[in-house]
Amino acid sequence: MEHQNPIVEVLIVEDDVKIAEINRRFIEKVAGFHVVGIATDVGQAKEQLEILTPHLVLLDVYLPGANGLEMLSFIRQHYRETDVIMITAAKEIDAIREAIRGGAFDYIMKPLVFNRLQETLLRYLNFHRELKRMNDSGMINQSDVDRLLLGSSKKESGSDTSFLPKGIDKLTLVKIVHAISGAPDGLTADQIAKEIGVSRSTGRRYLEHLVSSGDLYADLSYGVVGRPERVYRKNNA
Repeated sequence: MEHQNPIVEVLIVEDDVKIAEINRRFIEKVAGFHVVGIATDVGQAKEQLEILTPHLVLLDVYLPGANGLEMLSFIRQHYRETDVIMITAAKEIDAIREAIRGGAFDYIMKPLVFNRLQETLLRYLNFHRELKRMNDSGMINQSDVDRLLLGSSKKESGSDTSFLPKGIDKLTLVKIVHAISGAPDGLTADQIAKEIGVSRSTGRRYLEHLVSSGDLYADLSYGVVGRPERVYRKNNA
């Protein structure tokens, strides 16, 4: 989506009216965003998409009589200029994987925290500013692509990508940062490996790199049986 209007128009798709209103207030606290509609089911969502053609949809995974992932697929197929942020209470890795594969801009778990949503919305604005700048310039180099995919700051990318250590690929790194950003409870190396499609050892290497750069931190999780596992979480400090 490449819109000239400085205001990003947002459609909220959420079956709980009270939660939808909270989300609306959160969104409109962020400069540059305006909620143009709230839909509580798939029928309303499709109707408002056709009428309003919003820039962005805040979409709950669980909707009455429907799957939000199917709605995501519908939006990507019929409204290619509309971006989607998925919101859900589900913590299943499969749901996260499908949302990322389906083209969701981000995936945020409930309860929705303002700071986390604000972070995503600001990243969204920056992403489209970079797209417009690149389009206006008519020339694209590798640093432009890095800035677009990895973010304009070290904090977003997980490192200075000009000096990545051997064995760390930029695109794999951004996939892992994206996955961790959508998992406030953290992910293990095994979970990252399954989601991204790499080996456990490769996933662990990238995660430890992000820990060393200060973008992630690791805790030990003690299960019922077996050795404790390292759980990696985003460092928002």
